[in-house]
Amino acid sequence: MDASSAIRRHILVTGIVQGVGFRPYVFGLARSLGLAGWVRNEAGGVTIEVQGPPAVIGSFAARLDREAPPLARIDSVRIEPRTLCADTGFVIGPSQRRAAATTFVSADVATCGDCLEEILDPADRRFGYAFANCTNCGPRFSIVTAIPYDRPNTTMADFEMCIRCRAEYLDPLDRRFHAQPVCCADCGPALSCTVAEAAAALRDDQIVAVKGLGGYHLAALASDEVAVATLRARKHREAKPFALMAADLAAVRHLCFTSPAEEDLLASPARPIVLLARRPDAAVAPSVAPHTAELGVMLPYTPLHHLLLAEVGEPIVCTSGNLSDEPIAYTDSDAGGRLGPVADLLVSHDRRIGMRVDDSVARVIDGRPYPLRRSRGHAPAPIRLPWSAPRAVLACGADLKNTVAVARDDHVFVSQHVGDLADVLAHEAFGQTVTHLQRLFEVAPEVVAFDLHPQYLSSSFGREQAGLVQVPVQHHHAHVAACLAEAGIAGPVIGVAFDGLGHGDDGTVWGGEFLVADLAGYERRGWLAQVPMPGGDAATREPWRMAAVYLDALGEAEAPDLHLARRHDRWSQVLQLGRSGLRSPPTSSAGRLFDAVAALLDVRDTVTYEGQAAIELEQVADRTHRDAYGVRVESGDGGHIVRGVDLVAGALADLRSGIDRSLVAARFHRGLAEAIVDVCRALRDETGLGTVALSGGCFANVILLEAVTGRLRAAGLEVLRHRQVPCNDGGISLGQAAVAAARDRAGLLDDSPG
Repeated sequence: MDASSAIRRHILVTGIVQGVGFRPYVFGLARSLGLAGWVRNEAGGVTIEVQGPPAVIGSFAARLDREAPPLARIDSVRIEPRTLCADTGFVIGPSQRRAAATTFVSADVATCGDCLEEILDPADRRFGYAFANCTNCGPRFSIVTAIPYDRPNTTMADFEMCIRCRAEYLDPLDRRFHAQPVCCADCGPALSCTVAEAAAALRDDQIVAVKGLGGYHLAALASDEVAVATLRARKHREAKPFALMAADLAAVRHLCFTSPAEEDLLASPARPIVLLARRPDAAVAPSVAPHTAELGVMLPYTPLHHLLLAEVGEPIVCTSGNLSDEPIAYTDSDAGGRLGPVADLLVSHDRRIGMRVDDSVARVIDGRPYPLRRSRGHAPAPIRLPWSAPRAVLACGADLKNTVAVARDDHVFVSQHVGDLADVLAHEAFGQTVTHLQRLFEVAPEVVAFDLHPQYLSSSFGREQAGLVQVPVQHHHAHVAACLAEAGIAGPVIGVAFDGLGHGDDGTVWGGEFLVADLAGYERRGWLAQVPMPGGDAATREPWRMAAVYLDALGEAEAPDLHLARRHDRWSQVLQLGRSGLRSPPTSSAGRLFDAVAALLDVRDTVTYEGQAAIELEQVADRTHRDAYGVRVESGDGGHIVRGVDLVAGALADLRSGIDRSLVAARFHRGLAEAIVDVCRALRDETGLGTVALSGGCFANVILLEAVTGRLRAAGLEVLRHRQVPCNDGGISLGQAAVAAARDRAGLLDDSPG
């Protein structure tokens, strides 16, 4: 290299650039261009110094992002001049540590094609090895304990590499160069029993607990009704569908109808559970997914899963290793205690899991992924805010489908799925997750955001954070704010937040809300007409209670032809409770309206999991039917009030006329969709706003979501839907963080700490 024409540049690359093969890529690129210098990991990202002709360095910088490894996500590239040094070629330097950690951690990644070929090749030294991985795949977030992401900062620090693995690790031209979990049968983790033994147990009607990436699964043959029913009984999971794992896409096609977009999602590096339309002749036991025409299916994402599915030869149930609503078991001692009474065989290994991570769940809508649970394969990838948070924020999330989040600068790190905090173990997991996120990203929050609900455990935690500025955030504003934050939009927009319940700022139970909102604030401009919720939380478990009060509003609660009334000996008492207002808070909840119609149609009187009545009502509906019940919207100075009772009246009339309940359910969905669009049109006319954000758990309902979206777009309105976090309460922490950051930026926070 001619030193007289050379320059030297210092380059800092931030984003997901550690543990994804970025340094070997930089090494190869620099060597191919004849550049000198070095590349290394730092707490701030990946730092590069390159020396050579200006044009060549320009080409190098341009190609950094354009040709980066597929798992890398570059957020910024900062280039500064440096003084020329002696040309000693290009090397990969040791990782450095600095005061502030600004790099990100990759999510866990499914086994790549190269590693899969190795474990299936009898001639390969990793043949049949359940823990093969490389720079392009394997555990990341579930094993990392600190950053930078190097082996001493992972649970793989327990294993010393053998000579051959170390040679691969140190060879810049090898696929395993600086792959931190690199190992083989000679030096890495080992199973507690053979894959063949586990497969034999499954074929023998047994239940097997399998230690995966982020925790244990409970497995049984998907076609074995005896085993699946036994698993339900032992797990205390009465009706909620089980997820399945199939060996490959060909096996999935035997179970379900698939589209190219759904197959792409199934085979993506995140390997989520994908909800698919079940084939009528699918060889699946009835107890796998009762009362639904869909199956949740995933592909294997670790070598162990690949080997097990190949040995078994058919799909298996692969559900979270827990009891009922508990968090997934991830330590060996916990699994032994909690899963011992459930599983006939426990398949463990000696690689510690640093943090529990449950499976992600998604479906495809309009050809694009639509997340329902964001966890393994996605967490803790950051979500960018429209602007920076002046101070670091801890967001505590909601009590159902909890996630937590920390915000730093213009990024929000949303945790993996934690679960429902009413369970003691889930509440412990919540605290562990908060601590882990703060430690991992070295965030010391100055602001804490939490739900307005006075009785949420997550909110109590937030209020107990002494010394932090406290920001209560209304539940439905957080839903809309999450949708805005994903889209990188500050607002204002028309926000439609329909869900089960959330504490309103007037002290009532909200859940069918129309807001004019930006990230910092909102105005409530419409809602579902309120009805009493007799017995409070008891009404969420017994949908027939909501049917009673809606029928009472129509003057039909005592009608002699109502089989529903005759089935419940407490019908009259519940009616009196609702009329009295005692323990019957008024609610505008869309979820409770779904419950009422589900009970009226004899779909579901009582529920065993959250949202069950609405989910099963959607399954009953004829998706080809286009008729809709008429719904009046009463508008005045206070806002636009949707008369949900009109939908119940339409359903009741049709039932009395002998109309099939599949048509009744369809007309209910489409009537509600038309009412939502009517209010959004009115708000557009009043405010001039042309964008609508849809959020809340009711928009996990495909019929409702597609009907509302189509009608809004036909009316000329832009529609924002969730893409990165769920529409349900799993997205609340993102919304809380975005609201707190926006209010802080606008100087709207009360800086007196809690």
